[in-house]
Amino acid sequence: MTGRVSGKVALVTGAARGQGRAHSVRLAQQGADIIAVDIAAPLPGVRYDAATPEDLAETVRLVEELDRRIVSTIVDVRDLEKLRAAVDRGVADLGRLDVIVANAGICIPAPWDQVSPEAFRDTIDVNVVGTWNTVMAGAQHIIDGGRGGSIILTSSYAGVKMQPFMIHYTASKHAVTGMARAFAAELGKHDIRVNSIHPGAVNTPMGSGDMQAALETAGATNPALMNMGTPFLPRWAAESDEIADTVLFLASDESKFITAVPLSIDGGAAWF
Repeated sequence: MTGRVSGKVALVTGAARGQGRAHSVRLAQQGADIIAVDIAAPLPGVRYDAATPEDLAETVRLVEELDRRIVSTIVDVRDLEKLRAAVDRGVADLGRLDVIVANAGICIPAPWDQVSPEAFRDTIDVNVVGTWNTVMAGAQHIIDGGRGGSIILTSSYAGVKMQPFMIHYTASKHAVTGMARAFAAELGKHDIRVNSIHPGAVNTPMGSGDMQAALETAGATNPALMNMGTPFLPRWAAESDEIADTVLFLASDESKFITAVPLSIDGGAAWF
């Protein structure tokens, strides 16, 4: 099946690489034009390698290679004014907005008593405030289009169950889960669907740098918790493209009567 989102325009945050790039490319493969934003710079306290302007440029190249249009901007989702300006420019250039994929987020693992105030605040600001900013910057454009649309908020396995050694991340992702339901209730009258997706482990650059060492150090403080979140399926992690398949489904008219749903993509990990 081709053209499942033909003629639509999608806003994707955190689009420079990983899941954000996969979402952008998958939607473009099925006919969408893309408004892509990413901070493309290091964030304090984050242990994995930062996205770069070159990463965002590669996303642009991949979308354009599919003969789709893309408007990209380097912007921090925590900055509502600049994010709104980026979205406004994208809508002006591409003519409409139908889909929002609020994907940008960070993760800083640490045992409960080693989570600094700065790390807690940064996690909430990016994962919660940044997600809220993304919806606020784009939802009115979908309403103004009068065609309805789909908003997809990236939560996590941690937003269904919990993630050991990530109290701040778990709190942020539970907030995103609730935010999706609340937006779904109020935006439903405009025929706008709002759902949250809940990936488990995914093979992305979030596992690069010192991230694995940080997880192992935290896990050593309470090894019994390290077996939580074991998938039922015979792979520990999904690929970004597999998460993008779910995003495509939720962006398309195939899911036109699905809203306020927290959809797990974790191989059953939330139930172990």
